[in-house]
Amino acid sequence: MERIGFIGIGHMGWPMAANLAQAGYHVSVFDTDAARAADFAAQFQAVAVEMPVGLAQADIVITMLPNGQIVQDALSQGGAESLMARLAPGAVVVDMSSSAPMGTRQLGGELARRNIGLVDAPVSGGVARAQTGELTIMYGADDPQAVQRVLPVLNVMGAKLFSVGGLGCGHAMKALNNYVASATFAATTEALDVGTKFGLSADVMVDVLNVSTGRNFHTDLVFKQHVLNGKFGVGFAIGLLAKDVRIAADLAEALHKTAPLLHLMEDRWDQARDARGATQDFSAAYLAWTEQNGS
Repeated sequence: MERIGFIGIGHMGWPMAANLAQAGYHVSVFDTDAARAADFAAQFQAVAVEMPVGLAQADIVITMLPNGQIVQDALSQGGAESLMARLAPGAVVVDMSSSAPMGTRQLGGELARRNIGLVDAPVSGGVARAQTGELTIMYGADDPQAVQRVLPVLNVMGAKLFSVGGLGCGHAMKALNNYVASATFAATTEALDVGTKFGLSADVMVDVLNVSTGRNFHTDLVFKQHVLNGKFGVGFAIGLLAKDVRIAADLAEALHKTAPLLHLMEDRWDQARDARGATQDFSAAYLAWTEQNGS
């Protein structure tokens, strides 16, 4: 089986790497939190390594990191001694982070010059589906052979895989999906804020939305389970969602597309991040906006 190097075992990376180890892959993990990497290795019979030498023998390197710049740094830091320089020709990098698509294409060119493949394969589904191996994975690539190499690995972590186009298209799809999700959350929050001020029950409003045309992911799963009960624990940070919306807005600007709602959502989520803190759960944006509105 392919030897897997996994960089970044945070909330999402941990269960994703765990599923690979439990499927029988030889998994080497690196995280800036060395103690966390050691705990993972002990629990899942994996190997905790140092960068870059510890991952140089990997056939497939998976990155699950906060943004594309950190991915670039992880691969290129050290120049002639970097991981990018040490990987054997024919290796494949799979960036499962939420990275900027234009940057992904640039990174793909750098890797291609070393005969290293790149597949961008960001995910949707949150920690719960990462744990069960039922993530939605949207992947893009220019190298069909690299895709065939990594598909068995992706199938361990995801239940729904979509080939969305050339290199960078996976990251573009992820950012645009999260933009749409961010807009539905914001719209639902505003509707509940106005409705409760008028005298409606927020619980009843969500029930009505869920059997009407306003139904969305957040009315289905987030508002009753995490917002209206004050839990605010979906497992995805405001800072990360704001970053994804910004990636979508930057893409629209780079393509000279007019997208006024997209830019409004960029401002709205930046405001929520600044008000609640980047590490707070994204569902706490409800508090930022309703408190701002005097509710």
